[in-house]
Amino acid sequence: MSDTMETIARAIEVVGVVVMILGMIVAFVPWLGAIAQRRGRATYPAFRNDLGRAILLGLEIFIVADIIHTVTVDLTLLSAATLGTIVLVRTFLSFSLEIELEGVAPWRRREMDRSER
Repeated sequence: MSDTMETIARAIEVVGVVVMILGMIVAFVPWLGAIAQRRGRATYPAFRNDLGRAILLGLEIFIVADIIHTVTVDLTLLSAATLGTIVLVRTFLSFSLEIELEGVAPWRRREMDRSER
């Protein structure tokens, strides 16, 4: 069973990589077209947001893979501590990217939505 779960965790990691690569392509190709039409600067914020969202989704998928691997394959105190560190770092990255993309901290988003009405 351990080998099966490790294979599943690795497959989920591959999905995370594929999501990031496809997200980069989906963001990059239209931006290249905009550059060719000399609109690159105007479309850069959309490119950046799309790329950031792909990275966020990939990071979340990696966290799932790490949790599965640690809980089902390598459940030791050291691996749990390592998982905790990895999750903290990836969560911090996700949090930072989300603030960068949305322009507001998640706990202030509701306030911003109300003020825009």
